[in-house]
Amino acid sequence: MSAPPKTRGEPITDRRQLAAYLESGCKPADQWRIGTEHEKFAYRVSDHRPLPYEGPDGIGELLTRLQRFGWDPVEEKGNLIALTQGMANITLEPGGQVELSGAPLENLHQTCAEVHRHLDQVKEVGAELGIAMMGLGFQPKWRRDEIPWMPKGRYRIMGDYMPKRGNLGVDMMTRTCTVQVNLDFASEADMVKKFRVSLALQPIATALFANSPFTEGKPNGFQSFRSHIWTDTDPDRTGDLPFVFEDGFGFERYVDYLLDVPMYFVYRDGTYIDASGQSFRDFMAGRLPALPGEVPLITDWADHMTTSFPEVRLKKYLEMRGADGGPWRRLCALPALWVGLLYDGQALDAAWDLVKDWTTEERAHLRAEVPRHALRTPFRGRTVREVALEVLEIARGGLARRARNDNWGDDEAHFLNTLLDIAESGQTPADELLAKFNGPWGGSVDPVFKEYAY
Repeated sequence: MSAPPKTRGEPITDRRQLAAYLESGCKPADQWRIGTEHEKFAYRVSDHRPLPYEGPDGIGELLTRLQRFGWDPVEEKGNLIALTQGMANITLEPGGQVELSGAPLENLHQTCAEVHRHLDQVKEVGAELGIAMMGLGFQPKWRRDEIPWMPKGRYRIMGDYMPKRGNLGVDMMTRTCTVQVNLDFASEADMVKKFRVSLALQPIATALFANSPFTEGKPNGFQSFRSHIWTDTDPDRTGDLPFVFEDGFGFERYVDYLLDVPMYFVYRDGTYIDASGQSFRDFMAGRLPALPGEVPLITDWADHMTTSFPEVRLKKYLEMRGADGGPWRRLCALPALWVGLLYDGQALDAAWDLVKDWTTEERAHLRAEVPRHALRTPFRGRTVREVALEVLEIARGGLARRARNDNWGDDEAHFLNTLLDIAESGQTPADELLAKFNGPWGGSVDPVFKEYAY
């Protein structure tokens, strides 16, 4: 999640401003960029415990030392809670997960270099502090009550509200990690097509990246428990958004959806004001109980958009949100998958042809079943594994046609190789973890903290 904005923008007096804000993200293809985000669990090497914020080996000290690499500090009420460098940010999730929100980059070679550089930096500082990091979809060992909370005002408000609307929202906040990519669109029509394709195919990504089979030291019966958690977090702000596939969908229809999402907070003068459960529509009418008589600013709308959590999220760009966190190769593979599908016209057409006749019920079936069965999920007389192989072939063609070559003349398609290995073998990352748990690890998850550290 991004750092608090420095300016608050213009007042909102007309609903059309909200759609215009989304529409302002439209840009020509030569200006499309790739923004990759990934979260990771930080822990003490000595006992594998998650890091508190305070202390000589805490998250605060980690952020302090990372500043040597040219990162600028972002504080909230005297606490260092984020770092920024140009268009990139390092931020904290509620349970101390460390997130890199990468800069908007032109190609996947730059993306992978950015990820590699960041992991080198956190590894250097981690070695000094006796801490390490790893990418999994769900915290494999520690209970919810053993996870320290970070000192950020919005998280206190969200943590209080979450249990009122679902059973697993606090777990989502404190015990999950994901990798995401943010991608651009040229027009409203282009946005709609990309939204539909990526929403329909999000379960395919979930299956390929499934990497969260453990809860509190034992197998949990899921391939992606992280993905399952979203089904019991808050029905007002999660899900696969069937209306995206209805005739007439566009920026205004998405605004209507967001206006129906209850608020969490309003940010004023360095403080997050609790507005949980209140209505942004009332805010626009000057009737928000938390701030009576005030109307929202455009940055309040930007904040509000970050509090909906569908599988694909629209801002001034589209966010792909279906994948578990993982090792660095898969941090490069996730943007490769979606760039290959969405940034080449021929690939986008082929992906749309694949999904355009999938029914609402079929998409819901995939969303419900893939977290447990991943590539083995039955679908239309075959399995998700077979669909994934077809999707990867489309994406590989898209990347080859983009022809963005590195200094050695290689295009971006090789970043998909790790996913091709998964789909061809039928063995997900979760399968690999379970095989080790039931074999050489002797029924313990502790080796994961050493073998899967970055």
